[in-house]
Amino acid sequence: MAAGFRIDPRLADMSLAVGDWPLCHVRLVDDGRWPWLLLIPRREGAVELFDLSQADRAALIEEAAEAARAVRELIGADKTNVATLGNQVPQMHVHVIGRLKGDAAWPGPIWGAGEPEPMEPEAAHELVERLRDMVDIRFTF
Repeated sequence: MAAGFRIDPRLADMSLAVGDWPLCHVRLVDDGRWPWLLLIPRREGAVELFDLSQADRAALIEEAAEAARAVRELIGADKTNVATLGNQVPQMHVHVIGRLKGDAAWPGPIWGAGEPEPMEPEAAHELVERLRDMVDIRFTF
């Protein structure tokens, strides 16, 4: 990871490491209801999109697009949601969520829809491996 970069413990506690892309540390949220990735730019002190350089913002868009493509492919998602919120965790991070018509929150937002359903460890490991195999951007570990 980049010097000085630390993941907010709240993000770490709710997710599993997938790997690192050129800009972002990628994590899988431990909630079996949706395939849900977090992209966390490895830039110390980044809170808002404008805290990133122009080159980093461009890289973030490309990495978010690749994450959304992978999530769609993973489950045949009807829609992918890509969002930066940060109301609870200010560290800059992007949510990439696969949605299916008729899922637990469809068509509304997932925020506040029920309680997270942690994945079985074996299922989570398999999902992480599938994600690593299907993306065009190379992961490092």
